Amino acid sequence: MSLFKDIFGSNASKSEEKEQFVNWIPLNSLDQLEKIKTQSKMETIGIFKHSTRCGISRGVLRQFENSFDESMSQLKVYYLDLLNFREISNEVGYQFQVIHQSPQLLMIRNEEAVVHASHYDIMSIDLKQFI
Repeated sequence: MSLFKDIFGSNASKSEEKEQFVNWIPLNSLDQLEKIKTQSKMETIGIFKHSTRCGISRGVLRQFENSFDESMSQLKVYYLDLLNFREISNEVGYQFQVIHQSPQLLMIRNEEAVVHASHYDIMSIDLKQFI
């Protein structure tokens, strides 16, 4: 097994070396949606909806985390485990008028979703414009 690691490298060691700059805020209460709306009047807020059972969602989440650099560390991003908090996921879709998908990223400004994307399209959003 170590021969394969020597030849092909180990993904685990590469991911351990990379510093993470996403400061996830768990979204696990309906009350937090009002806080997000209030915060969005002063700064853009992200909501990342993630399915813990989906391989695509897991891959996109990893890419999303790796796309953050230090200049983006102040961007507030809420993490929603939609399997454990389906009611909140439904309410996010209703309040921000976005059809549910997973994975999905919504950027909220002035109480509205100004941009949203799902699956690999999430990576096409230029997050630096929201800093």
